[in-house]
Amino acid sequence: MTARRLRDLPSAVVLGRELPVAASHRARLLGLAHLDRQRAGPGLLLRRCSCVHTFGMRFALDLVFLDRDGRPRSFRRAVPPRRIAWDRGASAVLELPCRGAMTASEVHAPSLSLEPLRAELGPEALERFEQGMRRSAELLEGRRIWNVNSTSSGGGVAEMLWSWVGLARGAGVDMRWLTLAGSAEFFTLTKRLHNLLHGEVGDGGELGEEERAAFERVSAENAASVLARIDPGDVVFLHDPQAAGLAPALAEAGRTTIWRCHIGADERNRLTATGWDFLAPYVTRADAVVFSRREFVPEICAGMTTAIVPPSIDISSPKNQEIEPGRVRAILRQTGLLAAEMDGGGEGGADRAEPVFRRSDGGEARVERRCEVVGEGVLPGADAQLVVQVSRWDRLKDPAGVMHGFAAVREEGHDAWLILAGPSLGTVTDDPDGAAVLAEVEAEWRRLPDDVRARVLLASLPMEDLEENGAIVNALQRRATVVVQKSLKEGFGLTVTEAMWKGRPVVASDSGGIGDQIADGVTGVLLDNPLDLRGFAAAVGGLLADPERAEALGDAGRESVRENFLENRHLLQYLDLLERLPAD
Repeated sequence: MTARRLRDLPSAVVLGRELPVAASHRARLLGLAHLDRQRAGPGLLLRRCSCVHTFGMRFALDLVFLDRDGRPRSFRRAVPPRRIAWDRGASAVLELPCRGAMTASEVHAPSLSLEPLRAELGPEALERFEQGMRRSAELLEGRRIWNVNSTSSGGGVAEMLWSWVGLARGAGVDMRWLTLAGSAEFFTLTKRLHNLLHGEVGDGGELGEEERAAFERVSAENAASVLARIDPGDVVFLHDPQAAGLAPALAEAGRTTIWRCHIGADERNRLTATGWDFLAPYVTRADAVVFSRREFVPEICAGMTTAIVPPSIDISSPKNQEIEPGRVRAILRQTGLLAAEMDGGGEGGADRAEPVFRRSDGGEARVERRCEVVGEGVLPGADAQLVVQVSRWDRLKDPAGVMHGFAAVREEGHDAWLILAGPSLGTVTDDPDGAAVLAEVEAEWRRLPDDVRARVLLASLPMEDLEENGAIVNALQRRATVVVQKSLKEGFGLTVTEAMWKGRPVVASDSGGIGDQIADGVTGVLLDNPLDLRGFAAAVGGLLADPERAEALGDAGRESVRENFLENRHLLQYLDLLERLPAD
């Protein structure tokens, strides 16, 4: 029976369920603490609340953060006791007893047309692509391809899957996508693995028997739900450390399994060895492995069927499609990233241009949501020089270092602005460090000299509508005078590919796959040492001062992406891998 303290509360219907409402301070403070699952009833609504704790809880909670209109803003799945969770933009929170076993959920990616891609290919590349499509139809007849990863939003892998799955379905391939469920403990562990595989300490936590047991428990529950969906002839791609633990169960069931790793380190050390040692029992059970770079392949994969497949971009997506300059400015004004001036109809623009973009299904949509912006209240004007970095709130992306490097740019006399953009908090479910990193960056921002701080914006981009988010990133990159990616460690760096496709000059660290994309001085500028702030400032300042050189680098970068990093190459490489595997 539901506890009396909950029965005595007023109730409200939220998301189709009637729940007690914690209206008083005491009721909000207690929440569902100290109750067993049965006495907690259906859950609790906490109004005027954006942060909750689970101290005193006897079971895990599913948390739903709501906006002022009662619509979900973000979710926290299976938050265990003794945790704090928040969404700064939320107006209320639903506390729901965790549903129990963790099961993978299907993401329904719409089919995408291949015609925009075909239009960009030369005759020879187009013929190779068409031949590949005919081969795939024969090879995959009656079979499905499944992708399993940790989230459908907020990172490069999720973004690639929206395009890859959609384009494959548009080509007639029955491709599906599942996201696994996990607790806060699980995602803290996989973030630890992420950092270790980059050769970084991360949170410094353990990878002992207790951590392995937690990893295998979540993996086993997800594997059971995945196996219930797939047929004997299907192929399963498991993406990154989060999904690696499913490989043994899939192998024992006789399913063709490929582990796709999107991260790694150019140089090995004891930290990378620790991470790979933890993953070895799972990764080595796959039928094949895929890495973005040869340098990322670890010793544990020696002798395995291995493919090297760099990522690619979907040029027809809202994030990469062409947008005329007037609409670019309108989108940035609508989202609070440019000053709200009347568009004077400059190059390619029209008076009163609307903040609209084209959705993947061909329909037109308007950008409605605003970014959460940390700044001094003044915004750059239509003609301001913008230096832009777009990435997760991740220490390996070095957002604080970008700010200090920009301070050196300002010291050299360049009248520019810096916009650091990342996803809104609460939307990236597999990254427990985002809030802490953004808080660190805000603290560093407040310590900047007054004249520098006034020219730096920290922008958290809305993620409720992923295509709207893509349009905002598209506009921001197209409006940038210089795009930077000053990563300390990088897997591949798709933001570099995206900026190059838009013809923007790029200054980026020579780390991971970035060096595979940029020919220094030809298609962009590479930084030998991302910690060299003066070198960073010289590279950025040089492009700000030399528009002709910046334009030449941008033009060459776009052609390089056309030749090397579009989906036609990507799809054909995966087809080659599937043809190498034994037929089921």
